[in-house]
Amino acid sequence: MKDSHFLTQAVELAKANVEQGGRPFGALIVKNGEVVSTGVNQILTTGDPTSHAELNALRQAALKLQSTLLKDCVVYASGQPCPMCLAAMRMSGIEKIVYAFSNVDAEPYGLSTASIAEKLRLDPHVQEGLSFTQLKSSSDTDLYTFWKQNQSV
Repeated sequence: MKDSHFLTQAVELAKANVEQGGRPFGALIVKNGEVVSTGVNQILTTGDPTSHAELNALRQAALKLQSTLLKDCVVYASGQPCPMCLAAMRMSGIEKIVYAFSNVDAEPYGLSTASIAEKLRLDPHVQEGLSFTQLKSSSDTDLYTFWKQNQSV
């Protein structure tokens, strides 16, 4: 099927979410032309600021496919994915994202994440409004060495 078919489904999910009192975001994950999972933005219903449509669809896809690697999947989203969702997509191996409405489209409604993306381009230690401090653990164990040693071979 064509990208436009799946993108229409993502937009329809977003519209249905608005009708339920949610925010205008819907997403689906497609693998080999079949919908693996769907998600809508549930920030308002769950009180969870990470409950974005794309993340909800990614979580569902990972469970269904029993893998955190979703390299062969495509994300279709009603809106341009935010930096948090993009990071999750990168970490899961997603290589293709198709979206309908951009940050420019979202800006007049207060739904753009462009300013957050711009701030994240800066070194984390100099970002305005955030304070970073690294303190070395008093533990005698290097956490990452400990993890590596306890990995199944």
